[in-house]
Amino acid sequence: MKGDTATFECELGNDYFEAVEATEVKGGTLHATVAVRKVQEVYELNFKVLGDVIVPCDICLGDMTLPVDTTGRVVARLGDSYDEDEDSVTIPEDDGTLDAAWLIYEMAVLAIPTRHVHEEGGCDPAMLGKLEELSIVSDESADAIDPRWSELERIKSTFKE
Repeated sequence: MKGDTATFECELGNDYFEAVEATEVKGGTLHATVAVRKVQEVYELNFKVLGDVIVPCDICLGDMTLPVDTTGRVVARLGDSYDEDEDSVTIPEDDGTLDAAWLIYEMAVLAIPTRHVHEEGGCDPAMLGKLEELSIVSDESADAIDPRWSELERIKSTFKE
């Protein structure tokens, strides 16, 4: 395969996210393409991941769908034991197999925004009502001064005199 490129494609669904024990993604559908090319003694893997993932909304905890469209590059080499860093992987020479499932998952997760919030009006109204009901901050309490601060102000003014 020296100099040539081998391309692998796969469709990944909810079973995939369950198999990789995804903690940040509840499900989704992804199309992953991996182009593998041997360059001297290393393998260059170029990933393209495209699709949608289902994550919980940070406000109402309801499911929401976010698009994923990302690319990534990983260099793989054979060695004595498994080792991984930011953009390279060493796999045991006696094994010679690289399972790219976790690499694809990491790329998909890094492609979604840190904050997951429905568009305006998309949150679950029942959950929003419950959050409002249980909210500690109200107009009345926002203007009221905590009695402990009042006591501290009194003590502070005593020392100024």
